[in-house]
Amino acid sequence: MAINPLKILFVASEVEGLVKTGGLADVARALPRYLAQQGHDVRIILPFYKGMKRRDEARLLASRWLPTPAGQEDIGYRLHQLELDGFPVYLVDCPRYFERAELYAEHNQAYGDNGERFAFLAAAALHATEQLGFAPHIVHCNDWHTGLLPLLLKTRHANNPFFAQTRSVISIHNAAFQGVFDRVQFAAVPEISHYEQRVAYDYGHINLLKCGVLYADKINAVSPNYANELLTHLGAHGMASAFQQRAADLRGILNGCDYQDWDPATDLHLPANYDDQDLSGKARCRAQLQQDAGLPVVSDPIYGMVCRLTEQKGVHLLIPALEDFLRHRVQVVIVGSGDPSLAAQLQAIAQQHPDRFAFINTYDDRLAHLVEAGADIFLMPSLFEPCGLNQMYSLAYGTLPLVRAVGGLKDTVVDWDQGDEEATGFCFVDPTAHGLLDAMRRSLLYFLQEPERFALIQRRAMQTRFDWPDSVDQYVQIYRDALAR
Repeated sequence: MAINPLKILFVASEVEGLVKTGGLADVARALPRYLAQQGHDVRIILPFYKGMKRRDEARLLASRWLPTPAGQEDIGYRLHQLELDGFPVYLVDCPRYFERAELYAEHNQAYGDNGERFAFLAAAALHATEQLGFAPHIVHCNDWHTGLLPLLLKTRHANNPFFAQTRSVISIHNAAFQGVFDRVQFAAVPEISHYEQRVAYDYGHINLLKCGVLYADKINAVSPNYANELLTHLGAHGMASAFQQRAADLRGILNGCDYQDWDPATDLHLPANYDDQDLSGKARCRAQLQQDAGLPVVSDPIYGMVCRLTEQKGVHLLIPALEDFLRHRVQVVIVGSGDPSLAAQLQAIAQQHPDRFAFINTYDDRLAHLVEAGADIFLMPSLFEPCGLNQMYSLAYGTLPLVRAVGGLKDTVVDWDQGDEEATGFCFVDPTAHGLLDAMRRSLLYFLQEPERFALIQRRAMQTRFDWPDSVDQYVQIYRDALAR
């Protein structure tokens, strides 16, 4: 008999509204919210970071000791709770691991004990759940930070009646980040030996994402095309054999877009709102973006980009392309932070082209919304992109995305040349600066020479929807399939 509603423990390293570094946080808030709206009993567990928002609202539930093997010191932690979107969020408070300036790294250097920190999170999440008496049907893990949880359910808790009906699902938001650490960081988790017996070729290093892939009951990639890519040596970031072993249990569910936060008709960050029936407010957004970026308020087409400055996002392809593209009558605005070397190169180009290119070396939520609304075309030349959210935001704002046809970008953007009935943006395949430049010039040509068609495709883009309820139905199905194992 199907269980309805389900009890779901959602474990993540970050959640939008509390603490965020990337798209994982957006999903970790939206998916539980929509699951709860369907009547499921959802609880979130994440670390109680030093710098998280609403920290002073959390109330202390309990103080506990996490048991560790003989010869190891038990680890004390406190459990706090606050409410988010009407359901509880449990916060694991352990100062030795989470009382730090940032989540994962400082000054572009990862914390040396990240393996130990997130192994503790995995063990403490299950321990705390048992202390609370919340026996989940599904533990939904996310990326390498929680990759140890499925292993612990199959080893430490294999004979624990409390978890007898519990199954695990892991979502792969980005398999390039795998959490590979020296074996010495896992002294408090002797169960890891079971993992080493299965993948001895890691030579004393533990790959936490691989733990999750090998031991979870079901595996989800955050878009159908990315699920296919993970089965290939080119797209699996060195883990193709692990994904191939589990191919029968691998799905691809496209992330939804949270239109409560990303809707130009209601967006409070914008100087003017607009919708697909009346785009006049977009002109005011464009002028405000130009003013805020320090660019002349002219009618030249604006290309926008909001991203982390990494090679994954294709920034190293864009930099040489910009040198040629800025010879045209265009403006480009990039908002983002990350790799200092990439930032320095972008800053140098901005100094050479102050009337045409603005680089804002930060992440600012208001500016991110303004770029989406004020630009004409949004750049996402990613080397790989498991799902991507900015292309969905861009579609909603009538800012045509220009993307590399990989991962979720391929699933969500239809190239201009596919015809008036389907097109929503621009796509290219070749992962080179020349391939990107060709696509940028093609989009510029269409913008200048076919303004009526551009406006038509803008409206179609704005009417395109990737709603979370559709994705939630697929998640519930993967949960039920896991329970049926």
